[in-house]
Amino acid sequence: MIRVLLVEDEPQVRRTLSLSLRAQGYAIDAVATGEEALHHALVETPDGVILDVGLPDIRAAELVRLLRPWTVGPIILTASPDQESDKVSALGAGANDFVIKPFGITDLLDRLRASLPGDPSQEHAPRAWVETPDFVLDLAQRRAYAGGEEVALTDPQWRLLEVLTGHPGGLVRESELLGGVGEPGSDQAKSLRRLMAAIKGRLEPDPARPRYFICEPGLGYRFVA
Repeated sequence: MIRVLLVEDEPQVRRTLSLSLRAQGYAIDAVATGEEALHHALVETPDGVILDVGLPDIRAAELVRLLRPWTVGPIILTASPDQESDKVSALGAGANDFVIKPFGITDLLDRLRASLPGDPSQEHAPRAWVETPDFVLDLAQRRAYAGGEEVALTDPQWRLLEVLTGHPGGLVRESELLGGVGEPGSDQAKSLRRLMAAIKGRLEPDPARPRYFICEPGLGYRFVA
């Protein structure tokens, strides 16, 4: 298994990235400081490193120099737009690539896959991902992540999500969605509304004012990415 050392001091970002990368098949060691990163690199030589440029205890360039003898794999930087000089210094010290915050997990995965010898996601192919600024859906493995946490969804909820996300921006009529309710009978329409409300409650940042799952009264629903 490909082992990646994730060095990120913001707890929610660290947790979200850890969950997303593990879902792609990587073994992740997630730490918050440069000192912890060096300890892990000595104990468990990583195949690659994802390094936050703005750590509180050590400059990124210095940490890259210290980590480089312990990994021949890529060191990918994550940097804010105002950290240009630190990013350039770290690249000069031996880092391989960078992404600018805020970035999408797919962008980061592309950098990893371009630099690492194997792609663990192929062990689970085909894989379908839906990514928004507020949640990530792994439709193939039926795993959802929102707010840095894994979110539990029921089988009927997943079936609705599969149909809606398969038609991004398009109207999906209620009649097409009723088959995913899984509760036959005259109350299917009510069950559909109840399931959609539950999906919004788990994935929408403000369920009362949804931005992703839009109801068109009397017609159906849209998924707007």
